[in-house]
Amino acid sequence: MNSIYNYHLVSNMLACSGQPREAQLPIIAAEGYRVIINLGLADGKYALTNEHASAKQLGITYHHIPVQFDDPQINELIAFFELMNRHKGDKKLVHCAANYRASAFTGLYLFSIHQLDEDRLISFIEDVWQPDPVWQQFIEESIEFIKTT
Repeated sequence: MNSIYNYHLVSNMLACSGQPREAQLPIIAAEGYRVIINLGLADGKYALTNEHASAKQLGITYHHIPVQFDDPQINELIAFFELMNRHKGDKKLVHCAANYRASAFTGLYLFSIHQLDEDRLISFIEDVWQPDPVWQQFIEESIEFIKTT
């Protein structure tokens, strides 16, 4: 699994990463992942041609929430939280192109279910990347949204 770009094992039921290659999807299935949530764009530089069909052939449930890197939205985060909760008992891989969107959304989810405090959330994300001003603002707004809901 470590050959997947920016792969980060969160727990025995959750990981986040950059875009897996087509040849890595059978490995993901063999490792017991039953759900893939893709936050990257379908027409992105690193996107697979038909990841949904490839995942389905392997018995993996596939969800796609295309998050524009330069314009992440709270409603996309809410949709992500809903998918994470719907698949609570399933082993999940959350990915995007480079694990930037995926680590931010995964960290915010873990914060929302009280598995990370605010400092550990920031460390979780910064272990993968240093958010730019757009993402820094999104993360701060998301923290405030989570605290008030």
